[in-house]
Amino acid sequence: MINIPFKNSFLSFVMRKRIHQINLFRKFPHDVQKEVFSSLIEKGKRTTFGIDHKFHKINSIVDFRNQVPVRTYEELFSYIKRVRENEKNVLWPGKIEWFARSSGTTNDKSKYIPISKDSLEDCHFKGGKDMLSLYCNNFPETNLYNGKGLMLGGSLEQNKTYRYTDGDLSAILINNFPFWVNMHRSPDLQTALLKDWEIKLDLITDQALREDITNITGVCSWVLVLLNKIIEKSGADSIQEVWPNLELYMHGGVNFSPYKNQFDKLIPTENMNYLEGYNASEGFFGIQDQIQKKDLLLMLDYGIFYEFIPLDKFKKNNRDSICLTDVSLNTTYVMVISTNAGLWRYIVGDTVRFTSLDPYRIKIVGRTQSYLNAVGEELMVENADEALKICAEKHKCTVSNYIVSPFFINDAIAVHRWIIEFNILPDSKSKFMRDLDDSLKKLNSDYESKRYKDYLLLPPELIDVKKGVFYNWLSKNNRLGGQFKVPRLDNSSTIFQDILQSNRIY
Repeated sequence: MINIPFKNSFLSFVMRKRIHQINLFRKFPHDVQKEVFSSLIEKGKRTTFGIDHKFHKINSIVDFRNQVPVRTYEELFSYIKRVRENEKNVLWPGKIEWFARSSGTTNDKSKYIPISKDSLEDCHFKGGKDMLSLYCNNFPETNLYNGKGLMLGGSLEQNKTYRYTDGDLSAILINNFPFWVNMHRSPDLQTALLKDWEIKLDLITDQALREDITNITGVCSWVLVLLNKIIEKSGADSIQEVWPNLELYMHGGVNFSPYKNQFDKLIPTENMNYLEGYNASEGFFGIQDQIQKKDLLLMLDYGIFYEFIPLDKFKKNNRDSICLTDVSLNTTYVMVISTNAGLWRYIVGDTVRFTSLDPYRIKIVGRTQSYLNAVGEELMVENADEALKICAEKHKCTVSNYIVSPFFINDAIAVHRWIIEFNILPDSKSKFMRDLDDSLKKLNSDYESKRYKDYLLLPPELIDVKKGVFYNWLSKNNRLGGQFKVPRLDNSSTIFQDILQSNRIY
């Protein structure tokens, strides 16, 4: 039998072998993207979509742009609907057996993203392994594989009519993991895929308390709920007392900055490391490859061809895109992808900014529809998250959840109202909000100009709520689970008002 230290050393070595290939696309990004493009077009020729868009005549990226329009989920839905009705070779060769259910900014409660065998193996699984590869390369003395990984995922549903599986992406991944991954994972498969989120959290807690957990994966808001349950049930003062060998938390899906202080309080050790991945239902796009820097290496050999539209043009309904060769620093782009699951020139909905062009690294700065612009202030999620982080550190408080919405005082003057759920309250809420306002002015020149002498935008207002109100709102709306997140910026105020009502009756 393989002894534990050898197993850890062997698996760490295997993971680090991938670094050579990563270095190749770092060095030759454009060549790699050309190869991905050619492969996608070749495989797409015999699909319904490829025939409709004359893929056999595509000999260049220019041809591709001329023959295939950029599309949103809604605009691609007629094809996705056919795939979900069991039709083969529609967007990608073969039959699609899995659909990742995502709470995106669409006209429906959920959007259903096709997951092909190619995207599962060559994109999502590959991305997960690369996170470990880069971590092992940066921390060669890791003992990660001497224990188990705790993975917090969603649930699955079988469609008996068309024989496909819907569910959270994390659940699809867990359900299809090879045996050697499941050997190093907690909880067991049945528990991991339970639909009742509250029962699942209790069972995961019971199982995880019996394991030597060295790493955790999951959306940070839900992981915090679990960690607090672990503390409560174990009677420990910190997570480190429960799992002394815990060294890594792999996260993504939401901005980690507002949650970092809470993790530090629960896991008070300098030996804890945090690694971010950009893994959406549509694909695995980026990984934090540097220890001290938070930007993400754009992963170029996952079967995804990238294009980018400058956000200022996109807002004017201009969908003319550029390739990696033409991007520049300090410009906000809408990301457009073509993937090995048949999402052709698809608008992901995220906006990114390049922090490096050699190699290509990005920072996620918001969503195409996730910014407040009542009076031209163009406040983005990135600004709100960063301002909250700054103020939480200054006032020694922690924020569990928040949502912001604009309200008009009259036809020309607006105010941003913030619902904030604090875990630890600031000494002075009024001073906290003044500092939040000042931070937003420093972070966003449009916001600062609209706040000038309160002519267009009044000082932000705080609506403090009870602890647990966001969790209660998610539960009431059947949104418990890793794929569901509270929208941060709500232009319509619909969700804002619903959460406010939940607070009144909670």
